[in-house]
Amino acid sequence: MEENGDDKLLAVARHIAKTLGRTETMTDDILQIFSAFDGRFSKMSEKGDGDRTGPGPVAALEQALKSLDRRVARFVSAERPLWSDTADSAAFLDTVDELLLLLREWDPVAASEKQVSDLLDRAGDLLQQSMFRLEDEFRVLIERGGESFDSFAVPDAEPESDSEGEEDGRVIPVANPISDYDFVVDALPSGTISELREIAKRMVPAGYGKECSHVYSSCRREFLEESVSRLGLEKRSIEEVRNAPWGHLEDEIDRWVKAANAALKILFPSERRLVDRIFSGLPASFTDLTFMEVCRGAAIQILNFADAIAIGARAPERLFGVLDLFETMRDLMPDFNAVFSDTYCGSIRAEAATIWKRLGESVRGIFMELENLIRRDPAKAAVPGGGLHPITRYVMNYLRAACGSRHTLEQILQRPIDAEFEPPPPPAAAAAAASSLSVELSWIMELLESNLESKSKMYREPGLSAIFLMNNNRYIVQKARDGELGAVLGDDWVRKHAAKLRQHHLNYQRAAWGRVLAALKIEGLNTGAGSPRVVAKERLKQFNAGFEEACRAQREWVVVDDQLRTELRISVAGNLIPAYRSFLGRLQNLVEGVKHGDKYIKYSLEDVEAKINELFQGRK
Repeated sequence: MEENGDDKLLAVARHIAKTLGRTETMTDDILQIFSAFDGRFSKMSEKGDGDRTGPGPVAALEQALKSLDRRVARFVSAERPLWSDTADSAAFLDTVDELLLLLREWDPVAASEKQVSDLLDRAGDLLQQSMFRLEDEFRVLIERGGESFDSFAVPDAEPESDSEGEEDGRVIPVANPISDYDFVVDALPSGTISELREIAKRMVPAGYGKECSHVYSSCRREFLEESVSRLGLEKRSIEEVRNAPWGHLEDEIDRWVKAANAALKILFPSERRLVDRIFSGLPASFTDLTFMEVCRGAAIQILNFADAIAIGARAPERLFGVLDLFETMRDLMPDFNAVFSDTYCGSIRAEAATIWKRLGESVRGIFMELENLIRRDPAKAAVPGGGLHPITRYVMNYLRAACGSRHTLEQILQRPIDAEFEPPPPPAAAAAAASSLSVELSWIMELLESNLESKSKMYREPGLSAIFLMNNNRYIVQKARDGELGAVLGDDWVRKHAAKLRQHHLNYQRAAWGRVLAALKIEGLNTGAGSPRVVAKERLKQFNAGFEEACRAQREWVVVDDQLRTELRISVAGNLIPAYRSFLGRLQNLVEGVKHGDKYIKYSLEDVEAKINELFQGRK
């Protein structure tokens, strides 16, 4: 049994000798190395030379270190990478294993002896040299593997035409947009991953885990950050983003949305998979910390941009860009929580949740600024001819566009966003959220109407004031009926404002045509001073003057909507022409022979209708 064990140990020795190559002292070296760990080799050495006694433990340790010293020196001084040759890399790892085994096997108590302590210090120096060389080899393997596996260097990626993305004269190509995120990138070849794993298995247990993690994270961090840049997201500080023109930032937001999705769904999961494969079998805390070091820079690069937008100016025109960021962050929160699930990445998760919440606060702040903008719009800014005011057009189109993100706004306005990802709300909560948005939009509409009422008072003619309110209210009702805005405001709101439009119409009729129609009243012909004939002639004179003045003024008034313009003309004609016809009939009964063309009847019925059809053209 003992002889069988000896045979196996001798076989191992022969294998090591074969690996190391043949030297004059090869046999003695190998036997002396193993004699430090197994008494049988001391005996074999004695049997091989009957005239001398086998070396003691200290002497065996010294001989083993001499052999290891020669081999370590040969490997660490090599000019070319050891992993360019399979035999060299395997032999070096075997040497490191022997060195580690030697250090582990010696009883720490024995190290208190001066001679042993000095030898173990020498062994520690050899280990350090070996680890430094392994660190270099580790870096070379990662860099070489990264060059052959460029995750976002797609064949048709083109460098940007302007100076964006340039750094030190180097243009970073921007990859085509990614639409399918359901895949994982193998950032390094599988063979390289296996080689890196073998190195890590030596460095970490040897106490050089920090160095191993550092070289890995520094290489992969650079690769990851450049990948994010290739997706179109520039590396910029929060202050740089805040000071950039909004028009430029709108384009960046589009790129940010694509880059953030690709990073959270492809890049970061791929890095997690890679670090798990390379450091397989090592403590989870080591792997998690290394992953955090790799990804933190790119994650902060992504989050900083969203944060800069969230804390920036809350001008109304920023709403839609902020909503894009908010919706993207909301949709990516499960990915943040899944990819950065370990303890070391807790700060990244928390930062993502905080920025998501801050974007929601920014949206609420933007709505407050919109309210202030409406309040501050000066009342003196009434438009000529009573046409559509720019504030009406701006607010209504703004709200209609905002309602394209109705469900997001309901989520934001219902209550402050929680720090953790929220699942879709139950029906009752959804109804409450819809109500919150409805209240907000109704309030904005009330502010707009109050502002328009103030502006209408700037017109001297009450009829023109009514035309102004009609134009703007018509536009409001039409925009509210068309799309999600009406659904949020509700049918009752739309009906109420349609009734307001009819009231403005009545106010216009009374203010613009009341005096003209009063002149045509037949009832008063027999009660005025003088004979009915004289009264009728005076009334006709009043009508002619009033009609001419009304037509002259209202030709410059504006009715923006074609249908409303037609409706108003028909309404005016429908009130005026029958009254004028009746009045002329009565006049002809009172004044025999009176007819159109004489000094009394200036306008025929056809003339009146033609004049009415010329109204509301505006200044030309």
